Amino acid sequence: MSLILVVLMPFLGALLPPILVQAGRRTCALGTLSVTVLALVGLVSNFPALLSGETVTARIDWLPELGLNVTFFLDPLGAFFASLILGIGCLIIVYGRYYLSRNDDMGEFFTYLLLFQGAMVGIVLSDNILLLLIFWELTSLSSFLLIGYWKHLKEGRQGARMALTVTGMGGLALIGGMLILGNIAGSYDLTEILQNREAIQSSDLYLPALILILIGCFTKSAQFPFHFWLPHAMAAPTPVSAYLHSATMVKAGIFLMARLWPVLSGSEAWFWLVTGAGLITVVLGAVIAFFKHDLKALLAFSTVSHLGLITMLLGTGTAFGAMTAIFHILNHATFKAALFMSAGIVDHEAHTRDIRKLGGLRHLMPVTATIATVAALSMAGIPLFNGFVSKEMWLEEALHTELFGPHWLVPALATFGALFSAAYSFRFIFHTFFGKTRDDYPSHPHDPNFGMWLPPAFLATLVVIIGCAPFLAEPLVKFVTAAVLGTTAEVPSYHLAIWHGLKPPLYLSGVAVAGGILLLLLHRFLQKGWDVTPRPEAKTIFDGIVGGAVWVARRVTCGLHDGSFTRFAAILVVFVVAAGTYAFVTGEAGMGSRVVYPPTAVAVATWAMLVAATGFLVFKHRNRLAALILIAIVGLIVSVGFAYFSAPDLAMTQISVEVVTVVLMLLALNFLPQETPVESGAGRRLRDGLIAVAGGVGAGMLAFYMLVRDFVESPISEYHLANSYKGGGGTNVVNVILVDFRGFDTFGEIIVLGIAALVIFALTEALMGGPVRARLLNREPQTRLAGDRHPLMMVVLTRVIMPVLLLIGIYIFLRGHNLPGGGFIAGLVVAVAIVQQYMASGFAWASDRQRYPYHGIVGAGVLIAGLTGIGAWFTGHEFLTSSFTYIKLPLLEEFEVASAMGFDLGVFLAVLGAVLLSLESFSRMARRAHDTDNEHAMDIDPSRGTTNEGGA
Repeated sequence: MSLILVVLMPFLGALLPPILVQAGRRTCALGTLSVTVLALVGLVSNFPALLSGETVTARIDWLPELGLNVTFFLDPLGAFFASLILGIGCLIIVYGRYYLSRNDDMGEFFTYLLLFQGAMVGIVLSDNILLLLIFWELTSLSSFLLIGYWKHLKEGRQGARMALTVTGMGGLALIGGMLILGNIAGSYDLTEILQNREAIQSSDLYLPALILILIGCFTKSAQFPFHFWLPHAMAAPTPVSAYLHSATMVKAGIFLMARLWPVLSGSEAWFWLVTGAGLITVVLGAVIAFFKHDLKALLAFSTVSHLGLITMLLGTGTAFGAMTAIFHILNHATFKAALFMSAGIVDHEAHTRDIRKLGGLRHLMPVTATIATVAALSMAGIPLFNGFVSKEMWLEEALHTELFGPHWLVPALATFGALFSAAYSFRFIFHTFFGKTRDDYPSHPHDPNFGMWLPPAFLATLVVIIGCAPFLAEPLVKFVTAAVLGTTAEVPSYHLAIWHGLKPPLYLSGVAVAGGILLLLLHRFLQKGWDVTPRPEAKTIFDGIVGGAVWVARRVTCGLHDGSFTRFAAILVVFVVAAGTYAFVTGEAGMGSRVVYPPTAVAVATWAMLVAATGFLVFKHRNRLAALILIAIVGLIVSVGFAYFSAPDLAMTQISVEVVTVVLMLLALNFLPQETPVESGAGRRLRDGLIAVAGGVGAGMLAFYMLVRDFVESPISEYHLANSYKGGGGTNVVNVILVDFRGFDTFGEIIVLGIAALVIFALTEALMGGPVRARLLNREPQTRLAGDRHPLMMVVLTRVIMPVLLLIGIYIFLRGHNLPGGGFIAGLVVAVAIVQQYMASGFAWASDRQRYPYHGIVGAGVLIAGLTGIGAWFTGHEFLTSSFTYIKLPLLEEFEVASAMGFDLGVFLAVLGAVLLSLESFSRMARRAHDTDNEHAMDIDPSRGTTNEGGA
């Protein structure tokens, strides 16, 4: 099976649970399990090639110019982690089927679980680091949904927010580090990056990249000082906790450190940062875990400690350390998933996870007690269980590691951490399952059905098998270790075994176990001391930091963004002008190489009218009608400028837009006061005037300096001019750009235009259906209305003009591909023809003659444009690629037929429908209570000899 399909399988399968849950919880769980099993089978199908020494790859070129391609590769390291993710995922699904209550939405839960599973598989199989970063962030988002699944629990919501905040911030740091790493290596493909160890470690950017990448890894894998989020994630349902802590999210950072080990390890910075953080986390997590009363809290901090152990091993930079890390990843996944599921069983049956309320459960829950004891003894590092072997190897590595000065410090701290690890493991066993049976359990506990204890029992069996016969796991561990080491080192010849003789690691292990037993005996005394000892609380510190950041952000935001547009505009313009002035003063602008022609009289006159209109607008801006007229004049002068500079398409578009906009704005002004109130004092107006002048002068100077210079690179217009006819079949370059070269943009624009019209319609509908309707109907005009609202002369003139405008619109539409015109301009022209009928004869008369809904016209336009684009696929071209040919009909000359005409027809209909729908929406609001609908086209009609009074 293709690796792409293996990664996509969980994402596609996430669509099934919400559907299958309708058929029952068992069907939903079986469907979810089938998806994961199928992905696992697909992964395993690639193992023969992997075992023969090949690296399985899959690639889709997506954005090669940006280095972003969908590339996956399967090596032993990726296969190892993917197998853990999917294999333990199968067990979690089975466990979750019986764990979740009937009040829990199983479809929603398994959807989130599959999304999370797919993101994790994507991380471990990605070759492109940009793609890896996408999956990395997806794990943060999907884990947020899983941790906060029980939305009714405050702890769940807080834990989800904390996890998202910490891992999300770490993800931002990781993005920066990985981009730097890819820049150093000259490639964003991991297979290329891993071949550039010397170039990366000799680069000046190595240390910044390393720090940023480690921040991302440490936050994801809960390493000091970012360890605090993981224990709070225990508020999630137990299947989530078991999955997160054993095989998925917290292992993502470990995986990335292992993946980048060949190019990042071996330096002094790597050793100090990674080994130091790991060692601190080992000790800190173990000590805190010993004093926790909540079973899941104890296990959560134990996970923090064991992740620190693995991090420390990777940090030593030795081949033996890397091999030990891989072995412990396997062991930790087995015993920790079993322990969390056992804790979930206890909580499910006894209705509490508080150790102080438990004890004696071995008599009532013998199966669960056996499973949990086996897994906990492995976590404690007791012989004949797999945790003992990897703990011995860890202590061996610690004996050969020097950090923070004395050579004995690291072994001592490692032994101290192992001692507390044994202590909290023994406490988990004895304070939960041993002792006398109580009669005050919150609920009478008993072993659950096999669906809940079978998954942890399977893992506990692996714990014993690997613990008794570690040589069975040796080929796998060394196979994966070789992938971690790459070409930097040889796989150690060390053999996995229970007995290596009487050596220092065994003595240290004995000290740890004996010390753990002693701590268990002294627990009650030590707990009292722990409870009264003042210490910093990570959650309190986190909440304080978040609260402080929110306070600062609120002060800054409220100070700058107070809802005043003038303030927004002033800040933006001042900043842009200041930046531009700095660039101009410190740079070398010069006068340019192009010849500046003297202005003509027409240009000077047009410029003078533009300045005059703009000046009047400044002084008359409070009068809304005058401002609208002046703005329209400015728009018309701009259209003259387009025509002067040989841009007839733009000139026609500008004029058409101005006409339609003025009409619609006049309708809108009907509901507003004639003048705007004075809101600013003289000082603020002077300030705003100076800022506006500075912005205008700056924009003018920038335009001038751009116009008098040649382009640094060949402008894209040269490509459009050269390929307009042979590529798009048209000589009107502007139209070909709109319907072919930039067809995606145009398609998006007509969709936005249609949405805007629909929003106007929806808003007016809401207004007309609410209390505002009465105010609109009963409003009194501010000025006296004309008695003849639909004059004869205007009606006759618009009837005569309408067919002319329709003919012009059709003509402009048909010629648009080769001469100035096109669907957009034609749509505006036809809209103007219809708008005139509304203006002349009123809304009621015109709407009675409306045959097609304007919503449908907008939708038909978008649909036709989309279908035209899809049609290109059937000719083997990309979406919206134009095709054209020439045909000869009898009695006619040869003429061109282009598929772009279909797209232009869609643009025409969308523009026409959007304008008329907006007009109709405003017109319905313009009616008044005392008005009556006119039955005839004009108020005074000589042929009828009657007067239509007050027609709408």
